[in-house]
Order: sequence, then structure tokens, then C-alpha cells
Amino acid sequence: MKKSLSLIVLLAITMASQFAFAQIEDPVSWKFSSKQLEGQKYEIVFEATVDMGWHLYSSDLPDGGPIPTTFIFAESDKYDVVGELKTLSKAKLEFDEIFGMELAYFDAYAQFTQSIQPKEGVAGANITGEIEYQVCYEDKCIFLTKDFSLVVGDAPRPSQQQAAVAETETAEAPASEGTDSSLLIFFFISFAAGLAGLLTPCVFPMIPMTVSFFMNKQKNRFNAILNAFVFGISIIVIYSSIGLLVSLTSVGAGFANQLVSHWLPNLIFFILFMVFAASFFGLFEIMLPSSLSTKTDSQAEKGGFIGSFFMALTLVIVSLSCVGPIVGAILVESAAGLGLKPIVGMFGFSLAFAIPFTLFAIFPSWLNKLPKSGGWLNSVKIVLGFIVLAFGMKFLSTIDLTYHLGILGREVYLAIWIVIFSMLGLYLLGKIKFKLDSKVEHIGFFRMLLAIASFSFVVYLLPGMFGAPLSGLSGLIPPKTTHSFDLERMIGQQRVTAVEDKSTICEEPKYADILHLPHGLQGYFDYDQALACAREQNKPLFVDFVGHACSNCKVMEQRVWSDPRVLQRLQNDFVVVALYVDERTKLPEDEWVTSTVDGKVKNTVGRKNADFQISRFNVNSQPYYVLLGNDEELLTAPYGFNTNVDEFIKFLDKGIEQFKSTGTIGNIQPIQIGG
Repeated sequence: MKKSLSLIVLLAITMASQFAFAQIEDPVSWKFSSKQLEGQKYEIVFEATVDMGWHLYSSDLPDGGPIPTTFIFAESDKYDVVGELKTLSKAKLEFDEIFGMELAYFDAYAQFTQSIQPKEGVAGANITGEIEYQVCYEDKCIFLTKDFSLVVGDAPRPSQQQAAVAETETAEAPASEGTDSSLLIFFFISFAAGLAGLLTPCVFPMIPMTVSFFMNKQKNRFNAILNAFVFGISIIVIYSSIGLLVSLTSVGAGFANQLVSHWLPNLIFFILFMVFAASFFGLFEIMLPSSLSTKTDSQAEKGGFIGSFFMALTLVIVSLSCVGPIVGAILVESAAGLGLKPIVGMFGFSLAFAIPFTLFAIFPSWLNKLPKSGGWLNSVKIVLGFIVLAFGMKFLSTIDLTYHLGILGREVYLAIWIVIFSMLGLYLLGKIKFKLDSKVEHIGFFRMLLAIASFSFVVYLLPGMFGAPLSGLSGLIPPKTTHSFDLERMIGQQRVTAVEDKSTICEEPKYADILHLPHGLQGYFDYDQALACAREQNKPLFVDFVGHACSNCKVMEQRVWSDPRVLQRLQNDFVVVALYVDERTKLPEDEWVTSTVDGKVKNTVGRKNADFQISRFNVNSQPYYVLLGNDEELLTAPYGFNTNVDEFIKFLDKGIEQFKSTGTIGNIQPIQIGG
């Protein structure tokens, strides 16, 4: 019975997740308002709240990039649009390798304003228009439109309180988690960092000392265990409070944005990390004010729950001289995303810190099995020094990229990392020694594994010196545009641009002067024209819902379509039609369609294609691939973003097999997603 119930629950969850994924999505919520300026001029305020994990492109993007957020005001004899659109929110900047340019986007909140001047003699003006925008997730992009309508001129002037709220509306994005990494992954990374921090010379010796303190101070073991729990929870509360401060305060939000762009905080962090690295290498000892730890330690002597809390505070203060770079790295990484990320990071880190103390208090006999403090702790400190040294270079790189200094290019950065991790490997093998190191009599198994990992990482970095993408490190190293020596570019290596066995298309494709298929493929850009050709040639139809600004569409074309096996099938076995959902070419009036979804008239190529995708397949994300028979029925389930070439070939072959088995008629009913 339990097994059957579990199966039912699992099936329900699976169906629910598929239903949620396939629904027509709009991850942006819009809010429109107005406020009166001087005279009869008004300011229209557009506020966008973006769902977690998505990002909305800015209104100011370079040509050739994604679709910018665009506000189209309907023509009217009642008002004039005055001046340019203003973007009040601070956008994040990120280099996009697909488009080859730096793009601005918002991952949580955006605010735009436009001034409006009602014409003379007009008491109230109805402001109407439309917003065009593109939002992207990790594996898909969506091009959307949104109508807006509001009346200005006949409403009372906003109160002082309302005006104050509007004026103090921050241009910063509110708390939100970015798309670089999931919270769960970041939690485990932070937890691992906490475990690493336990092995530092400031922390490890305190485990037996602290547990013994609890055991000796209490009248019985139960009290010792109870106070140890309070001690562990206090560690978590103290560290998590730091994450909460970064996450929720306006100081934290501003701090995050400054980290992204300003030279001063990046320079400060670079210097701090270099200082910590020098300290770890034994150049000097970082000592926190003794009065601070003495005061907390004296409070800990009082015993009880309060004493346990202050004992935890003492541990945090003492440990900062060793784990400061780890905590700083977690906060720097999490501050860029804000939201729950700093809290999750500090919780994971502190949880790893608290668990050993609590467990050893419950099972004090385990203390006898702990390795004794010695030279190995200094080795841990040295290894941490190399890692801090390497990570600190990121702050210097941020300054170089932001201010276009051209000093720390990609190959220079990689060369520094190669040297650092080569020296780390040599140190682990005992070939390099520091003054506090014990003599390495033999190389242990774990130390050998770390040395192998270090040298393997160096081998991985080496191709990057000659232009390899190193996509796994894209968030830590400078982009390829800063690389002055690219072997691939120098030898003129070309991508696959054509296939030999080309089919003959039925007629000249519409829009072929402005739209093109990749890799020399022949096909169409109008559905009706492609369907007619598919029926004439007795071939299945390959429908590609695509967008000019869809980076994942380009990834699919570069990584999957370029495979000769895929090209051969697309060109010889299908009639290919690429339906661009963001193409703004105006349609002749006799080709306009009225949507059955929202009742609007679709008068451009893109809007007509987007409406077709939504009304026919109940999906509005791209890329989205559909195989149809001559009767326009599905030959197999549609295919989304998945760069596995073999899976894509299976998708094509299944459609071909189904088409051949049914002649020109596909017998699979259309998938009614969510219906």
C-alpha cells in the first residue's frame, strides 16, 4: 500500500512539474503609475518585478544583441511624449559569449520612467501603449508584449507621502537570487568551505579545548550536551546574522552593486586577500584585538546558556584571523545575487562549524581519535594561502575589465593561475617549504590526491592560453575578448558552413533577404509556404521556433545543428522552417491575424509566429522544435533546449520513422499541454 501510494505521489509530482514547465509563461509582473511634475507635465512610472532565476534585458542594448525592453506609446492627439525614456534601476553587466558583447539586464526589479505632456486644453489624457521585452532563464528565452493604460491629468496631485515614496524608490534591484548557481549548490559549497575552515590552526585546536570546557563546567553530562547544543546553535545564529545583514539591508544591496563595478571596494578586497595570503605563508601573524576576545571569554566563564553563547562568540572572533578570507569569499559571491544567498551561504558555513563541537560534546570519547595538532595544520594554512592568492586575482581583474585598463588580459590571468597551482602541487609534494613547515618524510595518500588535483587543474588551464573557452571557469576568469593570442583565430579555423547534399526548395523563401538559416541550410521563414513545400515534396516539416535575441537558440545551432549527422537529416529528410518570434517586419494587411488567445491583431512576422506557437502548442519559450506531418499533426513530442547531439538525432529519427510509417499523414494527436 505504501509503495502504491508513493508511486501515485511521484506520478502526481511528475505530471505537475511537466504541467508547470509547459505552461505559457510570463515571469515579469508590471505595475504602472504616474505622478505630476512641474506644470502640466507628468511622469509615467513602469515597474517590473522579475521572477527568481529569470533576467529581463535592459532598454539600452547595443545593436546585434537581444531585444531590449521597449516602450511603445500609442499615437494620440491628447498628449506628447517628452524626452527620452529613463532607466532608474541599476542594471547588471555581463559579457555574453554567444552575442560577443556586454549586455545589461535586471534579475529582480527594474524601474523606468517617461515624461508625458498633455496637450493644451486637455483635462485628462488616456495614456496607452505596449511594452516589448525579452526574459531569459538558464535554458530558454521568451519574447513577450504587455499592454499598458492609465489616465493622467484628472487625478489629484500625489500626496507628499506618496511623492516621498516615489522619490526614494531605489534604483537597486531588490533581493533576488541570480542564475550563476542554485541555492542548494551554493549551500554545499559553503558547507565544504566551513569544513575547510575547521582545519585551520585557529579553529582545529579549539575543538577539544571547547568541548572539555563544557564537560568540566557542567554538573552532569546532560547539561554539558544541552549547553553544547546552545553553543552550536549560537555559532549558526552569529554567522547567519552576518548573511542576513548583507541580504536585507540597503547597505548590503549597495555594497553588492559597488562590488560589481567600482574600483575602490575591489581594490580593498584584493589588498585584503593578498594580506591574508601573506599571513598564511608565514610572513606575519594577523592578531585581532585581545581585549575583544578577552571580554567575550570572561562572559563565557559565567556558564549556562549565556556562557555558551559568549563561548560561541569567542570562537567566531578568534577564528576570523584564519577563516576571514573564506567568509569574505562567500559574502562576495553571495552579495552579487542578494536574496537568500548570503543567508544560505553563512548558514552552510556555520553549520559545518557547529556540527563537530556538538557531536564531540555528545560523544566525548571521539576526542581521543582526533589527530594531534602539528605541522599538518600549517600545511592546511599554506594550501589555503595559495587558494586565497588565486581567488584574490578576481578583484583585480574586475577593476581591469570595468575600467578597460588592458593590463590583466586573459592569458596573463591564466599564466598567474598556472604558476600558483603549479607551486601548490610542488608544495604538496614537498618540493617547496615554508619556515613553519615540518619536514615531509613521506607523501600520504590524501596529500598525493591533492597534488594530482592541483596539477590536473594546471593541465586544464593550459589550453586556455591558446584560446580554449574554459567554460567551466567563465565566472572566475576574464572573457575571451581580452585574449590577445587566440590560436583558433590565427590559423583561420572555420566552422561548418554548408552541407554537400542540398535539397531543392520549392520556391524562393519569403524574407530570405533578411533571414537566414545556419550552416548553409536551405529552408523557409513562413509557415504556410513551408507547409506547402513539405506537402509537395512529401516530407515532414521541421518547425524551429527561434528568436534573434535567443542565446540558447544560437547555442543549439552551434553545438547541435553543426554536427554533420544533424545537418544531413535536416537538409535531406525535412522541410525546415524557422519562425522568428521577435522579427519586427510588418506584414501586409491581408496577412494580419486576430489572436484567439488575447484577441489582439498580430501585424508583424514575429507576433504572428509567437501567437501561432502559443495557440497551437500552448508554449512560448524558445528554442522549441516541432516535427509535423503533412496534416499538421505531431509526429513526436516537441524538443526544447538540450545540447545532447545524440538525443537530438533520436528526436529527428523518431519523427522520420513515424512519418514513413504513416505515409503523408501523422496519426499522433497534438499534445494538449495543460489542457
